[in-house]
Amino acid sequence: MTQTSSIAQSLSIAETGAQILAAVRTVVVGMDNPVEIALATILAGGHVLFEDVPGLGKTLAARTLASALGLDFRRLQCTPDMLPGDVTGSYVYAPDTGEFVFRPGPIFTGLLLADEINRTTPKTQSAMLEAMAERQVTVEGNSFPLAAPFHVIATSNPIEYEGTYALPEAQLDRFMVRLAVGYPDVAGEAQILTNRIARQQEATSVAPVIDAARLVEVQQAVEAIHVHPDIARYCVDIARATRHAQNVAVGASPRGSLGLLLLGRALAALDGREFVRPDDIKRIAVPVLAHRLTLTPQAWAQGVSAEQVIQGIVSQVPVPPTVGAPA
Repeated sequence: MTQTSSIAQSLSIAETGAQILAAVRTVVVGMDNPVEIALATILAGGHVLFEDVPGLGKTLAARTLASALGLDFRRLQCTPDMLPGDVTGSYVYAPDTGEFVFRPGPIFTGLLLADEINRTTPKTQSAMLEAMAERQVTVEGNSFPLAAPFHVIATSNPIEYEGTYALPEAQLDRFMVRLAVGYPDVAGEAQILTNRIARQQEATSVAPVIDAARLVEVQQAVEAIHVHPDIARYCVDIARATRHAQNVAVGASPRGSLGLLLLGRALAALDGREFVRPDDIKRIAVPVLAHRLTLTPQAWAQGVSAEQVIQGIVSQVPVPPTVGAPA
């Protein structure tokens, strides 16, 4: 691919991304940064975990993003009595043939929203693990591939512990990013109320900007974004620093450094660039790495958070020289 065609493709991705984000903003207010990173995560082929208090629009953001991307959308309201078969599907008896046939579950979709994923049991949580990592599900020894694209956006409530099941580290590691929405500012919250008055109904809708086939094309184009070896090393240096940081019992695995690289490419593409800059990596270090750390008991006692640890590491790791477009 020539440099001219590479630049044109990057600009095309940026234009498409801007249209998607503009469509989402017609419904979702005050979440520009989390929504952009969530979109970049999907373009990078990853999965998203929204973790924040109820009522901030996490579910609305996921549903609206799925609509703008033109993906088939299924929603799971996770509960303690949910079984793995409720996610993957199961074999059911067909009286007309006298045989058991597989009936696909809601995970066979383009984008699955697992709402309040920490309310269902670890056994059911793990039913999503294979699908997220290998794009397939196995039921009674038989494997069924999932069509591309396939992505999971999960939400989690961090303030309630009664009747909840904390996600195991292996499950958390399957999410490319963990995002916090945060409360909107005064103007944003007022806009939410104004929009509701203008709609005169609770339901919201967004027309598709692209379809699943176009999304796959964009994801393939993101794979062509140039990554300088110094940027790749910068990702490695940040991830390795977490393994020796104070207050950290277990640091980020190589999947963490890979997540930095993959998401950095997607952000560069959304910005209309055909190369990744150090600032891209800095911007996503916390959402990509914080949920992959296991802190020491002393850190919890002192009120030190994983986000603070990552911010300290990013401020200390030497930044590579200015990296530009490929020659």
